Amino acid sequence: NLNAKGMIVKNRFADAGAIGAATVMDPTQTVTSSDEPYKTQFGGYWQWINKDANGNFSTWNNLSVGNPVASLMQKRDISNAKEYIVSADADYKFHFLPELRAHLNLGADVIDSRETFNNEITATSNYPHGYDGWEKGYKSNTSLNCYLQYNKEFSNQKLDVMGGYEWQHFYRDGSRFGVGLDNYVYYQNGIFNWATEYYLVSFFGRVNYSIANKYLFTATVRNDGTSRFSSQNRWGLFPSAAFAWKINEEGFLKDNKNISDLKLRLGYGVTGQQDINQGDYPYIPVYQINDIGAYYQFGNTYYSTARPNAYNPSLKWEQTSTVNAGLDWGILNNRITGAIDYYYRETSDLLNSIHVPVGTNFSNVVLSNIGSLTNQGVELTFNAKAISTKDCSLDLGYNVTYNANRITKLTTSDTESSIINTGGISDFGTIQAYKVGFPTNSFLVYQQVYSSNGKPIQNLYVDRNGDGQITSSDLYLYHKPAPDVTMGFSAKLIYKSFDFGMSWRASLGNYIYNDIAANNANLSKAKIYMNGSLNNKPQSAFETNFGNSSIDYKFSDYYIENGSFLRCDNLTVGYSFKKVLNCISSGRISATVQNPFLITKYKGLDPEVYSGIDNNIYPRPITTLIGLSLNF
Repeated sequence: NLNAKGMIVKNRFADAGAIGAATVMDPTQTVTSSDEPYKTQFGGYWQWINKDANGNFSTWNNLSVGNPVASLMQKRDISNAKEYIVSADADYKFHFLPELRAHLNLGADVIDSRETFNNEITATSNYPHGYDGWEKGYKSNTSLNCYLQYNKEFSNQKLDVMGGYEWQHFYRDGSRFGVGLDNYVYYQNGIFNWATEYYLVSFFGRVNYSIANKYLFTATVRNDGTSRFSSQNRWGLFPSAAFAWKINEEGFLKDNKNISDLKLRLGYGVTGQQDINQGDYPYIPVYQINDIGAYYQFGNTYYSTARPNAYNPSLKWEQTSTVNAGLDWGILNNRITGAIDYYYRETSDLLNSIHVPVGTNFSNVVLSNIGSLTNQGVELTFNAKAISTKDCSLDLGYNVTYNANRITKLTTSDTESSIINTGGISDFGTIQAYKVGFPTNSFLVYQQVYSSNGKPIQNLYVDRNGDGQITSSDLYLYHKPAPDVTMGFSAKLIYKSFDFGMSWRASLGNYIYNDIAANNANLSKAKIYMNGSLNNKPQSAFETNFGNSSIDYKFSDYYIENGSFLRCDNLTVGYSFKKVLNCISSGRISATVQNPFLITKYKGLDPEVYSGIDNNIYPRPITTLIGLSLNF
């Protein structure tokens, strides 16, 4: 089998910084102005400016926020990309042994793109007179997968044995060129080039064995290697085994008309994780040429400087071992089905970026194997055909999961009472931490004291260690981002030619740090009129009326909010029809609303924040789709 697909994609990129600028920009100012210096200096868009001693325009106030409309209208950023996806798949069955087959799969996904950008005369640029340039990018993901498989049936038994090899290569490169229209060199020496790559190699095997289609055994093993780790830690061995018993196939249940399905499942396995967020060379020291913003001047020439990236030579595979037990069941000819699962997962050598003291590495954020944690929980699933007639059917689905996680070991700390800080917030600092015995990413905060009317009192926190003063020793771990319980519900109703569907999700027990409210709470004059410009404030700032503080109120547990929610993901209604105008055999008209509403007590825009730190200022949209499909 040979497959090929090609795509041409054209994108226009807007300046995402306009969103943040729009929330901070003084709303009482005009967007455009025909006055000077705005007309000639900034293309007619109003900006904060500096004036000389005589009150005349001198320079743009580059410490203030830029006009967000100007950043959208005066910036042109267009990309044209070509993508090619090809694959070849071959399967061969041996004539002398028909139970044995060989399989080979080759694939490649290649993207070649070019982006051109131009920023006109605008104060929103780092260069007051704009800049011009281009950027090229190339990406290729290539893979090879081959295996031998032996499948044999004899008597009442089945045997399936498979072994193979997999190779993957992920490559990226690119180049950039730019020049400031005020003669400032945007990229040193005209063109800046870069390239990066990594490899994944795997050997794998699997054995499936069944007896009388009642007792099912599976065993697998993988040996995976990644170029992202050093040669001492490059390979990881990941075995697994599972057993299933179809109880309903036993003689004492086979003729039972009420129980249509009953299966017990037991399993154990180890999986590996090497996905990281610090490039493809996190274990070796790499010096990277700065393409912008870090030059040293000799005479009239600017020379790029090289900065060292953070690295950790001891990185190795994160491993998760899982033990699970489950029971699948069905009754009334599978009109009602369900499953219950219990799992216990232990993750060791957990990969995560942590904050380290300045001077211990080339960055204060370093990827490390920080420790071990456990997750255990129960999952319940129910599906039912509540109505099943010729003219009407109703299918219902519901699932609920309870999960609890705890950190059991910190490999980068000296004692079990030690804390590893993580979870960076706006401006500076971290708000989360790892500690043995607590959930991952628990919030590390001060305990706020409140007035009789329920308002937080600035600079007043609980002295938890009783030493008579408020210091970092009074910080405590309070709640966590992960929910205790998640639920999902779906329903589909069909009545004659009409259909209606909906899906819902719920999350209970997840907490969020409201970074938007905390970072903008200061209502002092220095924070409202700052750097020669007025800054807008969110409504939440007036709920606290905080000013300058001796202890930063951003670390108050006041900003840790309950993020539990019930969200309706989509509602769909449709009508199907047949034989229209003698040329349309069938068709369907439908309307769908995605994210129609949300129920939550969270004061921010959206409580669905995986990291637990909400610095999102752009709401999730409500999308309406009307569709018509016709068959001729």
